[in-house]
Amino acid sequence: MKELIETSVRVSGSGDTKQKAIADALNAVQRTVLQGTSHILLRIEPKDVAIVSAISKVTTEKFLFFFLPRQREHYSVVLDVFVNVFFLDVRAIHFRQSTSNHHNHADRK
Repeated sequence: MKELIETSVRVSGSGDTKQKAIADALNAVQRTVLQGTSHILLRIEPKDVAIVSAISKVTTEKFLFFFLPRQREHYSVVLDVFVNVFFLDVRAIHFRQSTSNHHNHADRK
């Protein structure tokens, strides 16, 4: 019932610091692994991370197009994360059917 698969997922993230961009990407790993599966996840164990792309975009903002210029940075990353996924195969669980002769108490009034 408990099974293990090794897989990789490509995730992306962005933020106003390098740490926020990477954390945003890593937070997307579970969502990406969960897509398209009916299994119950027990654990996702990261094995390796590869940087596909890391981009820093610098923009200069000015108040009233002239005053107080400041530079703002925005970071975006794309990562390939290699993971071991431990899951419970719900289809392998055999449920026993039982019938009950009890009446619903809401029917008695």
